[in-house]
Amino acid sequence: MTIGQFLRFSAHAQLLPVLESGEETLVGGQAVMEGVMMRAPHSYCVAVRKANGEIVTDEKPIARVSEKYPIFKYPVLRGLGTLGQAMNLGYRALTFSAKAALDDGSTKEGEKPAEISSWMMTANLVFSLGFFIFLYKFVPLYLATQLGKVVPSLSGRFATNMTDGAIRMIIFLTFLYLLSRMKDIHRVFEFHGAEHKVVFNFEARQPLTVENAQKFVTFHPRCGTSFLLVVMAISMIFYALLPFDGFLPRFLSRIALLPVITGVSYELIRFAAKRQGTIMGLLTAPGLWLQRITTQPPDDTEVAVAIHALEGAMALEAKQGGELVIA
Repeated sequence: MTIGQFLRFSAHAQLLPVLESGEETLVGGQAVMEGVMMRAPHSYCVAVRKANGEIVTDEKPIARVSEKYPIFKYPVLRGLGTLGQAMNLGYRALTFSAKAALDDGSTKEGEKPAEISSWMMTANLVFSLGFFIFLYKFVPLYLATQLGKVVPSLSGRFATNMTDGAIRMIIFLTFLYLLSRMKDIHRVFEFHGAEHKVVFNFEARQPLTVENAQKFVTFHPRCGTSFLLVVMAISMIFYALLPFDGFLPRFLSRIALLPVITGVSYELIRFAAKRQGTIMGLLTAPGLWLQRITTQPPDDTEVAVAIHALEGAMALEAKQGGELVIA
């Protein structure tokens, strides 16, 4: 893996929370490099179109985290378990798609195709996590603290935390927009749109076809984009209530509270997603607006890949005795 490929993969890894549905639903998915990962309750399938046009898949059975570990059935904790598993599956799917992308069809007979070493993947994961903490925890708090020294009215505990939250939101939106200008990320957002269309197609109980899927919109209330915006809004409230004034205590508390904020945000977005058209449903509205960036209209070939992934997950689900029925 070259430095360019390392940074490219890191950019995709940063988008995992944006692209992942992150909920124990009947079906859901995530866009990856040149493909889509779809999951059913007890199976998942990644479908990726290689440079030569061939669609390759990777499917495996999985257990819901709440079934494997009953403690994750409880509110707040279930969000941590579900999102933890979603991120793990998402990273595995992204790794598979990256390996498929490296195989451009130029490998000669008898030669071993390009591989991504395990240590390189570990290094990339550590880098992505460190970058996330630096960009969304350290930088906003540092800038808010420095601004408070210049503007006395923003130096108080509440004002600093609100400024910190506003800066974090600006950084997130700017970073997301800049990434969307990259050609390969724009392609991922097209596959993201394809994933949403196919999920809508399935939920509408219509036959899974490219023609049917293309009739639906690309904006879905359970998208990780909506979830991240709720996390940022909830974090502003949590941080404003913390009894800390020094930079280091504030910074460490932001890292320590991340699991709690994530769990609470999961419960809110889960509740709101089931109540579209109500006041609570407004929680998902900003995320739906932002999906105008994170989802793009897919072409028929991209929708076909998403359908291939869902059919693969459904076939594996059926082999295990499962049945996908919408209540």
